[in-house]
Amino acid sequence: MRRAVPTAAAFLPSTLTLPALRNAAASCQGCDLYKTATQTVFGEGPARATLLLVGEQPGDQEDVAGHPFVGPAGRLLDKALKEAGIARDEVYVTNAVKHFKWEPQGPRRKHKKPSAAEIAACRPWLEAEIQSLEPRAILCLGVTAAQSVIGKLVRLNELRGRPLTTPLAQALFVTTHPSAILRGPDPAQREETYRRFVEDLRLVSAHLHQQRSDSRARKSTYAVPDR
Repeated sequence: MRRAVPTAAAFLPSTLTLPALRNAAASCQGCDLYKTATQTVFGEGPARATLLLVGEQPGDQEDVAGHPFVGPAGRLLDKALKEAGIARDEVYVTNAVKHFKWEPQGPRRKHKKPSAAEIAACRPWLEAEIQSLEPRAILCLGVTAAQSVIGKLVRLNELRGRPLTTPLAQALFVTTHPSAILRGPDPAQREETYRRFVEDLRLVSAHLHQQRSDSRARKSTYAVPDR
């Protein structure tokens, strides 16, 4: 008999609003990661955010705080968003996997990459967030996030630098995860990787700006003239 595939689908609320999703996710047991995590770390940001950022999973500090992107990678993300002209408080940030997966390394909890089954199990939460938000663009931070949104294994360097279209988003962008920048072996490489990261963010910003300009132009074209 085939073993049932774990999924969070059974924990979704009947009403897919962000507050309802957040409350329901707090008790999710869709996979075994909840057993060793401190808490669910759900997405955060304005309900009308035009840009959705998707990371891999919460880290140690996020797991303790209960908020996404508040550790070193989050601080680097804040810095890069500012350089790219994107306001952090206008962006919704979340993760493909909502629980921290780790393994002990002495007194520390070392990040451990989620499996394909764990990514798939948590995907209903991400799909529901996207359905509720209806963002104009999604930016995947790293391969795990892209795998979750696209639904299959991907190669980051083959996708970055251009908008893609998927069933979940009209405009999907892919870039590296900020934590990958921090893990660079030397300062020169970290600086170059960060520079490319900011370039990717500026590409997304330009895309959103063009969308807003096109939307204003259409409204102007179809405006009813005064009599």
